[in-house]
Amino acid sequence: MRMYSRILVLALGVSAIGAAPMSALAKEAPATPVVAVGPQYDTTHVYVAPADVDRFVESFLGTFGGQSTKQGIATVTPTPSSTSTQLLQTPVGTVSLFGFRTPVPHPFGLERTGYLVTDLDVAVKAARAAGADVIVDSFPDPIGRDAVIQWPGGVNMQLYWHTTAPNYAPFQTVPDNRVYVSGDRADTFVKDFLAFSHGKVVSDTKQAPGVEIGRPKERYRRIRVESTFGKMTVLVTDGHLPYPYGHELTGYEVANLGDTLAKAKAHGVKVLVEPFTSEGRESAVVEFPGGYVAEIHAGAAH
Repeated sequence: MRMYSRILVLALGVSAIGAAPMSALAKEAPATPVVAVGPQYDTTHVYVAPADVDRFVESFLGTFGGQSTKQGIATVTPTPSSTSTQLLQTPVGTVSLFGFRTPVPHPFGLERTGYLVTDLDVAVKAARAAGADVIVDSFPDPIGRDAVIQWPGGVNMQLYWHTTAPNYAPFQTVPDNRVYVSGDRADTFVKDFLAFSHGKVVSDTKQAPGVEIGRPKERYRRIRVESTFGKMTVLVTDGHLPYPYGHELTGYEVANLGDTLAKAKAHGVKVLVEPFTSEGRESAVVEFPGGYVAEIHAGAAH
């Protein structure tokens, strides 16, 4: 459901931490066409109540800078519905914002990101060939066409195509798409997504610090991937996650975490997880007005 602009952020989170071997994750991938356009066209899909739309816009842009497109009212699903829709473009990530006036048709609202593709029909075929299920077949929207796919492990994302090709400036920093999957499906998910995205494994850390998922005395597996779609961090867990971990869809990279959090607080953002440092990265988790949860990180000061 790439409503007006798909939250394309499939931003795969990369880190300089121990670049792991490409391993079997990148092998056995069927040949598929390249359909990605670029990370600046990948957006995080954020759904808030209509009463919270303006507060969310003010807080998100107040925290990260940037601007919003003009708000419109449209049907962005294949069945009858009505939502406000606008694109929030910042130097560190883009949001497709929806404030539904009607109940949200299933399965919309469960897709985490929207990815712009060069050809929707080719992309849907490539996703199927790579192992994805097409859970919402292609349909028209006011400015193009969309489809929703699901990867092994239950990861939903939207693919979209614009009738008039958009032209957005590159990000200053590419955000991470933070994907939580089980150990049962992690390898399959990564292999299939790599086949579709033509990406690469940047690191596969089997014993990453558990503080990164709210379990400081333990370890977990973290896989970082990069592709033309952007960055992705795959967090492989047993699902025993303290709140708010698992709710955050995207990790935004900023120059100075302290300065960014000060701006966020001044614009009504709650800090859910206070800043902590792990393997060269200082991170925090926040909640914007309307309930959108996000991770924010910067390189740790030396």
